[in-house]
Amino acid sequence: MPSTHKKEKPWDTDDIDKWKVDPFTKDESSGPFLEESSFMTLFPKYRERYLKDSWPLVIKSLDKYGITATLDLVEGSMTVKTTRKTFDPAAILNARDMIKLLARSVPAPQALKILEDGMACDIIKVRGMVRNKERFVKRRQRILGQNGTTLKALELLTETYILVHGNTVSVMGPFKGLKEVRRVVEDTMQNVHPIYLIKELMIKRELSKDPALKHEDWSRYLPNFKKRTLSKRRTPFRVTDKEKKTFTPFPPAPEKSKVDMQIESGEYFLGKQAKQRAAEAERAEKAKQKKEEKKREREREYVPPEEGAGKPKKRKTTHD
Repeated sequence: MPSTHKKEKPWDTDDIDKWKVDPFTKDESSGPFLEESSFMTLFPKYRERYLKDSWPLVIKSLDKYGITATLDLVEGSMTVKTTRKTFDPAAILNARDMIKLLARSVPAPQALKILEDGMACDIIKVRGMVRNKERFVKRRQRILGQNGTTLKALELLTETYILVHGNTVSVMGPFKGLKEVRRVVEDTMQNVHPIYLIKELMIKRELSKDPALKHEDWSRYLPNFKKRTLSKRRTPFRVTDKEKKTFTPFPPAPEKSKVDMQIESGEYFLGKQAKQRAAEAERAEKAKQKKEEKKREREREYVPPEEGAGKPKKRKTTHD
């Protein structure tokens, strides 16, 4: 039975963006917060100079939202707190993300963009994904690419800002872009080359422009790359010599060790000084042979070449 409660809504037109989030203004706030919220993060020693220079810019940006920030150079920490002037509850969470990005070597002008609406961040810890350090460095370099080309392509396709630094990858941008970048980074650290994922993102970007394919399944358009890993099964030993041999119940004699060979030659029973004299005599003999060989090579340069035994040339005779 059709619904009788559906009525025409002349104000609801197609040009209205129902997903748009209007900015939170001071007039919408119910008043000052009852409790103080604060977040603190540590930063490395090498960031101290830069943070000290850019801290006035950070304080000026946070002052618009009624949040105070303190920089402790002795302890090596950054702290953000709410005040009586704070009106946006989400501002303190954005300030927390901002000091995290500053501690991860993100430039201050870029880190301050996290305070805007629709901007989020994600810090991906990649060191624990690969155990071997050399393998980790190689796979981390794949994210950057040659002269940073792979990283630039990822930033353009996902509309995000990516910074690969140390054991982490810092990402800033919309939520959809963060999800795609995390997938690319995790697959790259699991030995999947990022070029395959970049190709997939490029195809999805082109398909999204076509309104006819908006509500269709895109799986048939996406590339399906097969794994080319070889089988790690142990190959059996193949016998090439198939001649029939006489059966013997006794096992083959074991190879002689170094001690057995010394006992046979009598070197094992020599004293320490006698062994040293024998070793010196052997070295002297080898040096003598090498010296004679070099001497023969030097004398070879002074051996005159053999004269050719050709026919004597006939002199021309002139008849008067």
